[in-house]
Amino acid sequence: MRYTKQPPVQPSMPKTLDALLGSLEAAKSRFGPGATRETKMLLEQLSRHKFTDAKSLLRFHECLLFLRAFPHSASLVPKVEKLLNTFPDRIEKIRARGADMSVFDDFDTSGVAGTTMQDTLNFEAARWVVHRIPRNLEIAWDDYAEDYQAEHSMGTTWPRFIPLLAEDADVEANIPWRRWLDAARGRERDLEFLISQFERLPVTPREPAEIYDSLRIPVRWHLQNLKLSRTRNWSHPRRFYFHTGPLIMRSQVSLAKELAKPAPQLKKLSTSEGEAAMQTIREVMLVRYRELYGTTLGDPRSVVRADLGADSEGRGVVIHLWNLPPERRLPLRAYVAGFTLKNGVPINYIEAIGVCEWIEVGFNTFYTYRQGETAWIYAQALRCLHAFTGATTISVYPYQIGQNNDEALDSGAFWFYRKLGFRSGRADLEKLARKEEQKIAADPQYRTPRRMLKCLAEAHVFYELGRGAKTDQIGPWDTFSTRNLGLRVNRCMAREFGGNARRIRQASVLQVTRALGLNPARWTPSQRRSLENWSLILALISDLARWSPEEKTGLIEIIQSQSGANEMQYLGLTQRLPRLRSELLRLGSSDSWL
Repeated sequence: MRYTKQPPVQPSMPKTLDALLGSLEAAKSRFGPGATRETKMLLEQLSRHKFTDAKSLLRFHECLLFLRAFPHSASLVPKVEKLLNTFPDRIEKIRARGADMSVFDDFDTSGVAGTTMQDTLNFEAARWVVHRIPRNLEIAWDDYAEDYQAEHSMGTTWPRFIPLLAEDADVEANIPWRRWLDAARGRERDLEFLISQFERLPVTPREPAEIYDSLRIPVRWHLQNLKLSRTRNWSHPRRFYFHTGPLIMRSQVSLAKELAKPAPQLKKLSTSEGEAAMQTIREVMLVRYRELYGTTLGDPRSVVRADLGADSEGRGVVIHLWNLPPERRLPLRAYVAGFTLKNGVPINYIEAIGVCEWIEVGFNTFYTYRQGETAWIYAQALRCLHAFTGATTISVYPYQIGQNNDEALDSGAFWFYRKLGFRSGRADLEKLARKEEQKIAADPQYRTPRRMLKCLAEAHVFYELGRGAKTDQIGPWDTFSTRNLGLRVNRCMAREFGGNARRIRQASVLQVTRALGLNPARWTPSQRRSLENWSLILALISDLARWSPEEKTGLIEIIQSQSGANEMQYLGLTQRLPRLRSELLRLGSSDSWL
């Protein structure tokens, strides 16, 4: 019997908007034969749909962004990009219909092209955005002028650069602040004028930010179809990775195996390339109402890039990491920030802070991409951090796993880390976690109650390379915190120096320079600042003067390098002085003094 080849059966396509969107949300993560065809058919139908409400339009937007980061095929990419470019017009149409636009105001859903955003930016962020999109910015006077606290701040600050304003500000009521500003700024835009005046103040480099930030000026920016919008903030990689098979699930990821692989190659970028990376992350964070110290103030000269490749091993992932410039360094810990591009789409940000072999790691995958191989990408971020910092003890902040973080509790973040091999830093919570694991093993339908997740989130979780996962042994860094060091210093200041910060700093520097036999007269101002900060800790070491000459030389090198050009060199030096590590652990572990 002869069989006639039949054409492939076309999937029955739902007709309602909600059903179409539901089908696309399912199809975006379904890969394999027929997946591209099905997704294209859904996109074609949705492209013709006249959206009338914000929530449906937002669902469409998030699906498109996911498909841009995790595309099924080359032919899908231009179609997705073309649809994303229609969003300013779509937004304007639903706005004209009187749709509720508040759905675009949340952290996870902001930044859509065509929308307007508003936030109180700090000085550095405001200065950057004024230069980046000056024509799209304005001060939100309608939310500011009637604020009594803001009026008080203007009265104490603006007379610094608006002549004779004190004549009004010191004695009058109902001061026409905008008239004064308009008279002084001439043809400059109001925010541009204010930023330029703060830049010219005859004060120390950090003071303009302190003074400006006290004003709490609300800034409004219109995204229109700007490239920095979340809708269009992607680039074309040299090679795409197209997903033709299932995504990597968390259960398939072995952190131990990933970290045992050869270290990724970290390419040092030129300063101009580093500037471009800084520009990208500032845009990424701006349109998500987010800010990290290191994303605003990162050092473009320190940026490295790990291109994991566009094959099945690298899956189109590129990770950038960088440090802080010398003038912005933390007093003791080294700092790393970064972000990941997936096929040219920013999908997360990374933060790591530590000393010696210990780093605390923050990792946040943006809401849109959390169904996209998050555990595997997290493992690659840790591989890069290990290669960049040399750290072998990784801890995760309690906030990341649910402490005062409803989103982390709702997503079961504790189990994300637990199933990758992290253990609790508290013995009692480790026992609770193991009991929960036994319940889950006995009953696959069991779900850890929210109250239990809150309890489990009360301590850091740890992963130690080469030590084995979920060990019963207490780790050396389990109760350490630089906060403990700071509190110890401040108690000493209260007890021995009458609460006088200047006196304890002077006395500590004198004590440490004598113990180490050094003369910092020829040190740079930044090196002397490092000496002052470190002296507060080192003065607590009673036998510092009896350290060996080699140990003293190593300690002096650490202090000097703390403000040097390469922050990772500083971190590496702290990993090579065991006696300093022991003293930091002794002084900074909570059970040693609390």
